[in-house]
Amino acid sequence: MRKALRWLLALTVLIGTLSTAGTATAAQPATTGGTDIEERLLAIPGMSLVEEKPYTGYRFFVLTYTQPVDHRHPSKGTFQQRITVLHKDVSRPTVFYTGGYNVSTTPSRREPTQIVDGNQVSMEYRFFTPSRPAPADWSKLDIWQAASDQHRIFTALKKIYPANWLATGGSKGGMTATYYERFYPRDMDGVVAYVAPNDVVNKEDSAYDRFFATVGTKECRDRLNAVQREALVRRQALEETYAAYAADNDFTFGTIGSLDRAYEAVVLDYVWGFWQYSGLAACDTVPADAEHATDREIWDSVDAISGFSAYTDQGLEPYTPYYYQAGTQLGAPTIHFPYIEKKYIKYGYQPPRNFVPRSIPMKFQPHAMRDVDTWVRHHATRMLFVYGQNDPWGAERFRLGHGARDSYVLTAPGMNHGANVAGLVADEKALATARVLEWAGVASPAVAADPSAARPLARFDARLDVRDVEREQALRP
Repeated sequence: MRKALRWLLALTVLIGTLSTAGTATAAQPATTGGTDIEERLLAIPGMSLVEEKPYTGYRFFVLTYTQPVDHRHPSKGTFQQRITVLHKDVSRPTVFYTGGYNVSTTPSRREPTQIVDGNQVSMEYRFFTPSRPAPADWSKLDIWQAASDQHRIFTALKKIYPANWLATGGSKGGMTATYYERFYPRDMDGVVAYVAPNDVVNKEDSAYDRFFATVGTKECRDRLNAVQREALVRRQALEETYAAYAADNDFTFGTIGSLDRAYEAVVLDYVWGFWQYSGLAACDTVPADAEHATDREIWDSVDAISGFSAYTDQGLEPYTPYYYQAGTQLGAPTIHFPYIEKKYIKYGYQPPRNFVPRSIPMKFQPHAMRDVDTWVRHHATRMLFVYGQNDPWGAERFRLGHGARDSYVLTAPGMNHGANVAGLVADEKALATARVLEWAGVASPAVAADPSAARPLARFDARLDVRDVEREQALRP
């Protein structure tokens, strides 16, 4: 009888193996470790299902998780934080992703998840709707509270996903992954932080001015600078266009204070926005002779890059949490415009305080970023920072000191705010891929012996693997 049962079990396994032979890794059935994964997730206290969306080879859940508003005083209220789980197999490593803003409810796979062929947990940053306490106590929006959100989610899910975990994120998400590691360095087995700004001294931003003096080619810089200047020279005429545009779309300017302030803010973002999201190949789309271009050509070029809706009340409101953090802990860049006469610039780069409703109190904490920067320099372990050569946000970046261990800062040549491991030069790409595989606990003996053999374990999926930079109009990381 026992032999018969073993034979039947072997046959079942063989049939299952044959049915998936030759299928791409991402198309293999998601396994659950013996109990339905939905049941295991929902057995976590405070976890609720919003919906499940199908994707071949995975199960994708949109969930909410009950979090304390204040992790120091958990009894003083809770809120529902939205997370998603892209489930592949409980035996695979898990990547913990946040973009630092809202979470997407469409299945997607970040680069480290593809590299390690693992699960992915994605977290919506606190105070981005709908993950906002009501009423909102904005003093509880800081980097430690957000890191504590991640720590609680990790602690709850580690029981289901016991293999290695990596934290990752791009831009503000890369900052978030770094802060999480600083406050909870024992949670993750590695960190991959993409294009993460590091504004250590908020009042010292000369690195950005140096960046804009040399980025790209002189011809491209001259084109961009000329269009930006011309938009200010023609301020009166183009602000009339702006007023009509605002009226047609019911846009208002209560937070920033006036249409004039909003107009200048959009125009001054123009050059930064171009390099953040575009590259040398796009220089041909910029008017070559700005002085003789039509008003419509100037307007269209600025609108395409900066977005004239960005500093309206309607454009600012979804990003209030970011501007609040920029004005209380993260810092914000200030740059100068030597090619524009002073008479054309009224306000310059405006502080984050101008983009947050006055009803929300703000006070800057100058030591927050210094603390993180010092920790990274002296204590970073198994951390990878990836930057783009042509990305303005990389002008002030994280750097490693003598105390760092098995950590790296790498730059992808010619890339912008969408820089990734795939864009690195060959030897650095192999090194980064090998380290990620090792940290995740899935590096083969061949990779351990020779990093040049390192490859992503999952095949590229054009729908699942997001490669394009996540474009956000206005000056935001």
